[in-house]
Amino acid sequence: MTGIDPQAIKERERNSWRSAADGWQRRDALLREGAAPVSEWMLERAGITAGHRVLDIASGTGEPAISAAHRVGRQGRVIGTDLVEEMLVFARQKAQQAGAENIEFHCTDGELLAYPPASFDAATLRWGLMFMPQPEHCLASVHRLLKPGARMTLACWSDPDKNPFISLLTRSLGKFMELPEAPPGAPGIFAFADPQRLQSVIEAAGFQDVELEEMVIDFIEVDSGEAYWETMSDLAAPVMLLVEQLDAALREQFVEDVISSAEALKQDGMVRLRGTTWLACATK
Repeated sequence: MTGIDPQAIKERERNSWRSAADGWQRRDALLREGAAPVSEWMLERAGITAGHRVLDIASGTGEPAISAAHRVGRQGRVIGTDLVEEMLVFARQKAQQAGAENIEFHCTDGELLAYPPASFDAATLRWGLMFMPQPEHCLASVHRLLKPGARMTLACWSDPDKNPFISLLTRSLGKFMELPEAPPGAPGIFAFADPQRLQSVIEAAGFQDVELEEMVIDFIEVDSGEAYWETMSDLAAPVMLLVEQLDAALREQFVEDVISSAEALKQDGMVRLRGTTWLACATK
């Protein structure tokens, strides 16, 4: 991939997710519930158990790092990292409230992980790899940091059509502005929708026995179209950057379209929008 400035992309992502930190805190319960099956799969397949030392990259507001901390117990340790300090402020609060004294969070670049080689028994990376401009650097670092035979698990979103929780929003936005088309290999929410690309980048980092599985989850569950819009306004930082480019009149029309489109999907008094994610497990 050429013509992309990694530092400019990282700064854009940092600013984007920094602006969403308060919203992610507000929606924490919904996110934890929706993502729970993914986190459980990752922790289980990574083989995380009592006494392990675990690295969680792109921890955001604390998951699956905090869940991993409960698994490893007092004799274990979890290091969670994220590019955005504002996200980690809430993660630390949650860890303290959960009584997880065996976890620490570091604000650091996932492509520049400066820990001792072969110092972790497992690594997890949930929905963060897609936003990295040089994901191969991250995975090569993870490979270096894992002990021989240790496993890494990660999650990346599948095709847009299989993810109505976000594609409903972007389809509506496409009616009011021309959406930018990302060049091949550019970072973004669907950067690893192609499982062949995901497997290739994992193998290129030196991992073996790569296994991929597609999982469907009820990711967003709210009681109205308006609640869907309010929720996604809090969570979908990259899309909200585009929405801010609309003038006031168009933005109002766009919001009305999103609400009515989501409301039309209501069944049994609830709007349920699924997500489909690739899950990967690999061994050093």
